[in-house]
Amino acid sequence: MTHRILVVEDEPSIAELIFINLTHAGFEVEKALQTDVAQNMMRDQLPNLLILDWMLPGKSGVQFAKELRANERTRFLPILMLTAKSDELDKVLGLDSGADDYVTKPFSPKELVARVKALLRRQTPVEENGPLAVGPLQLDPISHRVLAAWPNGEPKPIPLGPTEYRILQFFMANPERVHSRANLLDKIWGNEVYIEERTVDVHIKRLRAALAPMGCDRYIETVRGSGYRITKTPTQT
Repeated sequence: MTHRILVVEDEPSIAELIFINLTHAGFEVEKALQTDVAQNMMRDQLPNLLILDWMLPGKSGVQFAKELRANERTRFLPILMLTAKSDELDKVLGLDSGADDYVTKPFSPKELVARVKALLRRQTPVEENGPLAVGPLQLDPISHRVLAAWPNGEPKPIPLGPTEYRILQFFMANPERVHSRANLLDKIWGNEVYIEERTVDVHIKRLRAALAPMGCDRYIETVRGSGYRITKTPTQT
């Protein structure tokens, strides 16, 4: 299957550079100069991945990413953010807005293609494990669904982004074990591209926020100086 990628970039030379390299890599690529055009293009069919520039005329890429994450139809759309901002706080803001990964301008076309491939791989459910359960959390890798099933209550679905889903799946397949940021980067992102360890913290924060309405965020624990784990017996109440 050929993956469709929508590039939202207002600088024609950069958009063309991305278009050429992704097309040569075997992807079907479309371009939009601003977010309202991209929105119209996604009306009938969603792309498999969105490459979104931070600075755009009219609505910024950050604001657009937030709107996509708040919409049920586009909640799980993989987003790769392009940014000329290299400060850590700016990168964190991009991830907090809903981006799954980011690339800082100027970028290497080879790195961009590698990150696109890695992000698309992370969208494929891992089906080696059967249904998983930790506390009230239930995860079915076949249907890609996560439920909160408290005693004497109706199971309720928990919507997760693709990266948060994979983190939770990895945690639930390895309960009570402490996982360092470096280990999570290797298991969730793979070692073919460079991702900063701070990225892990952002996605853990996002995972906890998704679990919080169901009272399940306390099952994800921070082990100071070591990393993170999921536990069947959280100490927080």
